[in-house]
Amino acid sequence: MSEVTMGKDGRPAQERECPDLSGRTVAHLCIDMQKMFAEDTDWRTPWMDRVLPVVEDIARRHAAETVFTRFIPPSSPEQAEGSWRAYFERWRDFTLDRIDPELLKLLDPLARLTPPATVLDKPGYSPFHGTRLHEQLRERGVDTLVITGAETDMCVAAAVLSAVERGYFVVLVKDALCSSSDDTHDALIKLYAQRFGQQIFLTTAEPLLAAWPER
Repeated sequence: MSEVTMGKDGRPAQERECPDLSGRTVAHLCIDMQKMFAEDTDWRTPWMDRVLPVVEDIARRHAAETVFTRFIPPSSPEQAEGSWRAYFERWRDFTLDRIDPELLKLLDPLARLTPPATVLDKPGYSPFHGTRLHEQLRERGVDTLVITGAETDMCVAAAVLSAVERGYFVVLVKDALCSSSDDTHDALIKLYAQRFGQQIFLTTAEPLLAAWPER
């Protein structure tokens, strides 16, 4: 995580000020901060515990604007479609028929924020696929998504690009993202900074919270 990523204006992304969000309608989309990624499983994300306090702080200050997603596997590989069937043949112990249901839950500090925060279950990487997330956000007039969670290079990546495709301005909170791979985490952060400067903004929690006042 030592890369210095550059924005389109030529300035290092971590040095750019967070844009004022007070005139925007913002939602916080927190991706898959679940026990199965935090505890001792084959899907463990080792530094999830490091970003949890940052995610919790953002969600606590903006609980009513927060949507927590949960990745919910199929009951068995046979119920998955296409390449997902082979995927869950490989990860059969994570299907609903075998996994401990407790592992599907949000981490406790985040679960305590619901309600007013809401929970959205999703069947794949993107929270926009197979759900009504886009419709629900549009009903609220949301035009900007603050995205946190796990993993930077998997479900978060799918959420970010799906959001961009639907016209949302995306704010990625770098100290509230985690992955099981430092190299691909860094690569994705660099990609967003260098190639998506008009649609994705990289920041950290402190300037974000200063730019997004509590209601």
